[in-house]
Amino acid sequence: MNLKDSKLKQVLRQVKIDLLDGYAIKSYSLEGEDMILKSLFEDRQTGFYVDVGAHHPKKFSNTYFFYKRGWFGINIDAMPGSMESFQKLRARDINLEAAIAKEPREMTFFIFNEPALNTFDSELADQRIRENFKIVQEQKITTKTLKEILHECLPKGQKITFLSIDVEGLDLEVLQSNDWQLFRPECVLVECLGLNMNELQNNPVYQFLAQQQYQVVAKTGRTVFFQDSTL
Repeated sequence: MNLKDSKLKQVLRQVKIDLLDGYAIKSYSLEGEDMILKSLFEDRQTGFYVDVGAHHPKKFSNTYFFYKRGWFGINIDAMPGSMESFQKLRARDINLEAAIAKEPREMTFFIFNEPALNTFDSELADQRIRENFKIVQEQKITTKTLKEILHECLPKGQKITFLSIDVEGLDLEVLQSNDWQLFRPECVLVECLGLNMNELQNNPVYQFLAQQQYQVVAKTGRTVFFQDSTL
């Protein structure tokens, strides 16, 4: 074996260690949220998710891990053109370009040079400008409610296993726009930044979901997991 073949063999061995490690599980979420969901639904062979603020079919996705396992669901994002990549990579899903709020109204969508930061929240947009991110476009978008979309798109008789919400400042409005009598996911995960467990009970998202009879079961640095306590 010559030196070139020896180096190639070393590179291939390292690739195998890095990418084909049988002890590793690949996560696609920003902070391992999909691994927490995996532990909650370990025994489920199939399931249905709703992802509001889906952003990208794989990057920072709380649902792609489950899509790979045969699950399917509804992906929703307000970013113009965002569903083109979903239609290619997540063809089994229902993919919708839409903005969700408490009631239908026209709102300004602030589009940043980092799409994960896009928001309808003008104060949050100003904060990100101060953090040296740049708005590349502002677009007027008419919002819908979550219950309207679920009435239209949820397959008849389909139960929702989990609802993921990450809409950069409008998370509470998304929750308020649902019909919690008709559409009750087993688990709801919502971005709640800057909260420790002691502060959580004062958060409006926590208080709203507690009123809907959901209880906290897990938390990452950014995301809180709520489970339906009536099941």
